[in-house]
Amino acid sequence: MKVEYNNLYTHFVFTTLHRLPLIAEENRIRIEKYITGIVNNNDCKLYAIYANPEHVHFLISRSPSLGEEKIATIVADSSGKFINENKLSVGKFEWQTTCSAFSVSKTDVDKVCKYILGQKEHHKKQTFQEEYDAFIRFYQQTTQK
Repeated sequence: MKVEYNNLYTHFVFTTLHRLPLIAEENRIRIEKYITGIVNNNDCKLYAIYANPEHVHFLISRSPSLGEEKIATIVADSSGKFINENKLSVGKFEWQTTCSAFSVSKTDVDKVCKYILGQKEHHKKQTFQEEYDAFIRFYQQTTQK
C-alpha cells in the first residue's frame, strides 16, 4: 500500500572505524555537504548534520520506501567512497559496519537539530563515549516497574 503522508524522523550516528579521528576540521563542511546531497537525492530531507572527528550526527525525515538500514547503507557507502576518492582522510577511510538510528518525534525536531548543531561545544564537556552511553541508556529505558 502506498503511504500518502509520512512523518518519519531519524537521528543517525555514524562512527569511524575503531573510532579513529579521521574527519579533519578542514574537511568537515565538505563531507557534511556531500552527505546532505546523498540524503536529498534519495527522497529524504536533511535537517541537521555535524561531522565530529570520529563520528557524525545527522537528522533526516525519510521516505517510507527507505528503511533505516537502507538509507544508512547508501550514505555510508557513498560518503566513504567520496572521502577516499578525494583524499579527505589520512589513510583509508572507513565507517564502522554498524550505526545507530533513533526515532524522533515531530515535537523534538528543533531540539535535536540544536543538539546536533551544538556538537562542537557539547564535546568540550563530554566525550563521544559518554554521549553514546547516555543515548543508549535513554533509548533503552523500559516502562516496566
